[in-house]
Amino acid sequence: MKRIGLLGGTFNPVHFGHLRSAVEVQTRFALDSVCFIPSAIPPHKDSSCIADAMDRLEMIRMAISDYSALTVSDVELKRSGPSYTIDTVKYFKSFQTDQTDFYLIVGLDAFLEIDTWKSFRELFGLVPFIVMARPGPNYADSTAELMNLGDFLNAKISQGYYFSKQDSCYMHEVNKPVYIFEVSQMDISSSKIRRMAQKGEPICFLVPANVELFIKSKGLYR
Repeated sequence: MKRIGLLGGTFNPVHFGHLRSAVEVQTRFALDSVCFIPSAIPPHKDSSCIADAMDRLEMIRMAISDYSALTVSDVELKRSGPSYTIDTVKYFKSFQTDQTDFYLIVGLDAFLEIDTWKSFRELFGLVPFIVMARPGPNYADSTAELMNLGDFLNAKISQGYYFSKQDSCYMHEVNKPVYIFEVSQMDISSSKIRRMAQKGEPICFLVPANVELFIKSKGLYR
């Protein structure tokens, strides 16, 4: 059985936090690969400060070049209009066989806004979720939010969710499981990197060296 994680986002730019989280999830859930899926037009973000889609795609390709378990897809860049997760999941599942399982990887902050996504309830019947939380002083609410996740699921998605300690996930008779996983805390964000690049400050050790050179050579975020 092949197991593939789907990790969407703007990746503006991709950084070591993204890469580390993806590798940790891949290892913990024994995934054959984690596929980065950069969005073309993110429906929930201001697109004015977002680098060109092809530049973001190229930076991901550079960043994952040394990681065989990490891949990238341009499916959302080829599709016109806003990048809706429901459309992307259906695209991947159209190739699904009895030998393939897909998992949708989402950060906790984004997951708690999932009721604003297009056709969000349908998603829960299509694919299991892996919800990433980041422990540490900058994420003091993570533990509390995780404990309240069951209430959120029952209130916003569907009644009948319950927590399985054995599987570390929320189960439902009809919908797919919602797994919980705490990834390592890394004080790195794309917005922080953009601010530093705009000021001409070094961004080494926040992004891979080839990505840093690409940002500089293209004059991104200046």
